[in-house]
Amino acid sequence: MSMKANFRNDYSVLCHPQILKALEKYSSEVNEVYGLDRHSKRAKRYIREIFGLPKAKVFFVNGGTMANLLFISYVLKPYEAVIACKSGHINVHESGAIEGSGHKIITKEGFNGKLYPEDIKEVLDFHVDEHMVKPKLVYISNSTEIGSVYSAKELRDLYKFCKENGLYLYIDGARLGAALTSKNNDLKAMEIGEVCDAFSIGGAKNGLISGEALVIKDKDLASDFRYHIKNKGAMVSKGYFLGIQFAELFKNTLYFDLARNSNDMAYKLYKGLEELGVDMLPFESNQIFVRVENNKVDKLVEYFGVEVRAKGEERTILRFVTSFSTTLKDIDAVIKVFKDFN
Repeated sequence: MSMKANFRNDYSVLCHPQILKALEKYSSEVNEVYGLDRHSKRAKRYIREIFGLPKAKVFFVNGGTMANLLFISYVLKPYEAVIACKSGHINVHESGAIEGSGHKIITKEGFNGKLYPEDIKEVLDFHVDEHMVKPKLVYISNSTEIGSVYSAKELRDLYKFCKENGLYLYIDGARLGAALTSKNNDLKAMEIGEVCDAFSIGGAKNGLISGEALVIKDKDLASDFRYHIKNKGAMVSKGYFLGIQFAELFKNTLYFDLARNSNDMAYKLYKGLEELGVDMLPFESNQIFVRVENNKVDKLVEYFGVEVRAKGEERTILRFVTSFSTTLKDIDAVIKVFKDFN
């Protein structure tokens, strides 16, 4: 039987129609290369305005792993390390990219997918001299790998602790749109520069064909970053391909509209399954984690492409991810299957 709807991730649909239309519109236009084109400049201006960072430097790269690798390997000296939650993307989903660049990832369990000042303090208290790596950067993602969202206070407290201890704070924003439009969020986009040194803005998981924006708040810190991008083989020759997409995404409210649809559809799915008595983990953004009996797993994976997260002797945790393209019809299809189980 063919798949009823895709809930495996939020980037299996090529792109939003407006993005494709913009690319088609400029497909025959001659542009500057390597990200120096007018579209990239316009997109960067939009991002600086929306996030309230007029002096920040913005760079476009192809993917999230590349954005994380580029910034972390750029700011850290060879003997310096990054602190991350055990469930953090750089620790579990990037095939050792950070370690491959020569930097150790020090992991902490955290809570609900998040790191807190006390987690960082434990690391600093343990790493006391030059015979060990020196913790220098704290990596978090918002939303997190399990869909949780940091509150403004949590971020402010974490950044304050980092500044007091000479640490960088970097936010992986592959799903930043989902975080900023979450019902649990109380941080404004204009405030993000107040709670970190750098952050990424995910495009691939929010309606673009590909692309992440990397925003470095201190323009002096970013002064040689283009050299680093080229050195790591990450400079896109046809950079206008990314610039056109990001300009379309941020010229109006499309970025937030698409992320809000992801969250709204997730909320409807959560409420629908809740009414059926389905066992679920707490919900905050566009990732829904459900516990189902093992005899139901194969059918749900076949119908919806969902990801198996943890398999037990009797029950398994599955992840449903909603996206910019998820519709009410898709949600109804999931709810119908669960009703049929009963």
